[in-house]
Amino acid sequence: MKPFRIAAVQARQGDDPAQNLERAKAYIREAAGQGADLVLFPECWLQGYRMPRLFPSKSVDEEYDMPRSGLSWEEVRRLPAYREWAQAALTPDSPLLREVRQEAAARRVGVVMTAFTKGQERPRNSAFLIGRQGEILLQYDKVHTCAFSLECLLEAGAEFRTADFDGVRLGIMICFDREFPESARVLMKKGAEILLVPNCCGGIPPRVNALQTRAYENMAGVVMANAAGENQGASCAFQPIPWDENGRAREMALFVAGEEAEGLFLAEYDLDELRAYRQSEMMGDAFRRPDAYRPLLDPSVGPPFVRERWIADGSGKG
Repeated sequence: MKPFRIAAVQARQGDDPAQNLERAKAYIREAAGQGADLVLFPECWLQGYRMPRLFPSKSVDEEYDMPRSGLSWEEVRRLPAYREWAQAALTPDSPLLREVRQEAAARRVGVVMTAFTKGQERPRNSAFLIGRQGEILLQYDKVHTCAFSLECLLEAGAEFRTADFDGVRLGIMICFDREFPESARVLMKKGAEILLVPNCCGGIPPRVNALQTRAYENMAGVVMANAAGENQGASCAFQPIPWDENGRAREMALFVAGEEAEGLFLAEYDLDELRAYRQSEMMGDAFRRPDAYRPLLDPSVGPPFVRERWIADGSGKG
C-alpha cells in the first residue's frame, strides 16, 4: 500500500472568516501539489479561535484567567457580544464550509477543517473530515471543552467518532481532548489507526510529549496542527513504533515544528508497517484489564479536583 501523507497547517490565526477561507484554499492547493492525501488545520480555523469579550474592560488574559465569571447563563445570553458570536456559528451547509468542500473536490484531497458550529443550544467547537469528492465523512464536536474558562460558553460534544478515508481509519480529538488519555483510548477502541488533533493553545512542550505517549500506548499515528506564535506552534507528528527490528530505539517523531514557523509540515505513514506492528505487539487493546478500570466510569469528583464553574449555572457539558 502506498504511504499515507498528511500535511499539517501551522499558521497564525486571523479573525476574518473570508480571509481565513482564502488562506485555507491556498494551503489546500499547496498540500495537494506536494502529494498530500489529507490536510489538517488548527482548531477553529474558519472563524479564528475567538470567544466573545464578555468583560471589555478586562484584557483577554484577565478574562481567561478569571476563576469564576460571576455571570448566570441568562445574563450571558443577553450580552450583545455573546449573541453576535453565537450567530456566526456555522452549519455543514454554510457557504464558508461549502467552499472548502469544493476546493477539496477540485484538488482531490482530503481536508480536516475546523470551525465553531451551531449546537442544540450553544455553539460547538467542531472538526469536519472532508473526503476527496468534497463529501463530509465525519463531524466531530469537541468533548472536553475548556469549561474552566471562556469555553464554558460552548456546548460539549457527546462522543468520539472515527471514519474511513482512503481505507484508513481516522479519529479526531480537539486540543483539550488530548489532555485525557481516555480520548485516544476510545478512538483506538473504535479502530482508529491515525489520530488527528486540531489545536490552538500555548504551553506546548508537555503536550507534545503526551502526544508521543498517545501514539505509543495506542499503537496509532498521531498528527497535531497548532496555531503559530510565541509559546504556541510545535505542530507535530509521531509514528507509534519505538524500536527497530533489532530492538534498538527508533525515532518516533516524524516532525516537530518551531513555535513561530508557518507553512505545511508533512508526515508520511507506511500503513503496511503500521498494521503489521499493530497485529503483533503488546500495547493498544491486546492486554487491557477493563475489569480493573471501573473507577474511571465514576462521574463524581472529589478533592483536590473540585472546581467552581466559570458560569454560575452552566456546566459546559451541553
